[in-house]
Amino acid sequence: MLGHVGHNELRLRPVARFPNLPVRTIDGLHWDILDLYRNVLAGLHSAVREEPGLRSAAVDSWAVDYALLSGQRMLGNPFHYRDERTAAGVESIHALVSHAELYAGNGLQFLPFNTLYQLAAERQAGGLDGADTMLLIPDLLGFWLTGERVAERTNASTTGLLAVSTGHGHGHGSGHGSGHGSGHGDWDDALIARLGLPRSIFPRLVDPGSRIGSLLPGVAHELGAVSRLDLVAVGSHDTASAVVAVPMRDENAAYISSGTWSLVGVELNSPVLSEESRAANFTNEGGVDGRVRYLRNVMGLWLLSESMRSWDLEGIAFELPFLLAQAAQVTGPVTVFDVDDPAFLAPGDMPARIREHCAAHGLAAPATPVDLVRSIIESLATKYASTLRAASELSGTSIRTVHIVGGGSQNELLCQLTANLTGLPVLAGPVEATAIGNVLIQARAQGLAHGSLEALRTLVAQAYSPRHYEPHA
Repeated sequence: MLGHVGHNELRLRPVARFPNLPVRTIDGLHWDILDLYRNVLAGLHSAVREEPGLRSAAVDSWAVDYALLSGQRMLGNPFHYRDERTAAGVESIHALVSHAELYAGNGLQFLPFNTLYQLAAERQAGGLDGADTMLLIPDLLGFWLTGERVAERTNASTTGLLAVSTGHGHGHGSGHGSGHGSGHGDWDDALIARLGLPRSIFPRLVDPGSRIGSLLPGVAHELGAVSRLDLVAVGSHDTASAVVAVPMRDENAAYISSGTWSLVGVELNSPVLSEESRAANFTNEGGVDGRVRYLRNVMGLWLLSESMRSWDLEGIAFELPFLLAQAAQVTGPVTVFDVDDPAFLAPGDMPARIREHCAAHGLAAPATPVDLVRSIIESLATKYASTLRAASELSGTSIRTVHIVGGGSQNELLCQLTANLTGLPVLAGPVEATAIGNVLIQARAQGLAHGSLEALRTLVAQAYSPRHYEPHA
């Protein structure tokens, strides 16, 4: 995405799109990281060709996954967080440290694929032997582009190996700084040692807005970069960047970053580490400017995309807009199921698994593809509503408005049902919130935008008018 930022100006346009398809080999499910990097270079080349005076670039991606390096060499393709190997890692970690103790230290909800569980599985398989560096996916791409090994703090907070900070940091409306404020601190050396992980593989931490370095000469030559191009750290966990671009006007707003996953929560200045919060499986992840993203991961539109893929493999061609339009017309009873059942995590025949889930829980299985789509959307909206109620109670936030950003903000049925089931107005958009948040933090680092997150969000609200959905009975 190519961004233009200036005084009261914020524009984005795509310069390259490409698929990100995992690959299953004999040893498990992997990301095709070399193909992704090749496409990153091609996209940067297009961007430089269109804008020779490009000031900077930045990378964001999904969280938790990583590559191991020995010197400059990558030791195998990164595993995909949906790979089944993580179960053994969970068992070995919890034999050493209970989840309650982990939560007090890192503030993270239990997800079986968090990096510390993956690294435990890696250690058991001998995968850490010979490794001298672990780089999360955006940091790996940054290393290939600049030769600099760093760990961006918001994404590192999702590893489970960063100490959550309980001090009071940046207040709403404050200026920005490079300090990490009240979100997360440094690598938790004591925990890393207790888990038997090598401390030496974890690189130095940097904050969003930091300059990582210039493109390596060979990379710059390949891209045709005519001027020095800096790589800048942003909220490299895509949700951290997306939350920057949520056009929230006050502290009583909640957000749902709705895509493959749905991240449902509120922005706070300090973490919530109560036993009730842990039991409700809420997470305290690092945000930009030391904010805390207090949220729960909800399974998300993965249920829908994987259903579409399953039908496609069966040779049944459906157009999603048609299915959604038909689903909006359903007037009979709709089956609502628990979208967070772990059975839905792995790739596979999603419609069959939803039917099996319904049978096992005494629910009427959706009879047709249209019924299934309506059931998925209604179940997601139901989970959004219950998660927001819990976020409000656990954090003491009185929620008056819900912002939906990301791909799900285009789903009119999902937005309207969320308004109905929460009883709150929903403001939908922008769709490309992650890219917008990424660009805004770069722009602020370059002196092209100024002020707090609230000031940046005002710019977003001016540039991208959200669509309003009022609750109906």
